[in-house]
Amino acid sequence: MKPRVTVITLGVQDLDASLRFYRDGLGFATEGIIGTEFAHGAVVFIDLQPGLRLALWPRQSLAHDTGLPLGPASSTELSLGHNVASKAEVDAVMATAAAAGACIVKPSQDTFWGGYAGYFQDPDGHLWEVVWNPHWLV
Repeated sequence: MKPRVTVITLGVQDLDASLRFYRDGLGFATEGIIGTEFAHGAVVFIDLQPGLRLALWPRQSLAHDTGLPLGPASSTELSLGHNVASKAEVDAVMATAAAAGACIVKPSQDTFWGGYAGYFQDPDGHLWEVVWNPHWLV
């Protein structure tokens, strides 16, 4: 299998609230909620970068589609890394997230490996790491 991730799906409790957070709060461009004409079809797609989309899909719909039972959410199962070009940009993104209603889990700070990063949670507790890595060019 060649690594070819094209969609990252986040299971959300309240699709409208998640749409407001990502679109209105973080400024992510989206057509909004689509697929409402289908049972378990309502979803939000956000283009992150060429070839990669973020999908926001109700947790109940994801459980229904997979056939797995709906279990408890856990914030420590996954984090999404948002790499930026400078420490100042880390601080700016963290401030934008806080203004959008994110829970700041770990304020921006120097890391043990020489970078600079902070963590926030979206309304469903999904973790985002905002990071400047001096070893990666953005």
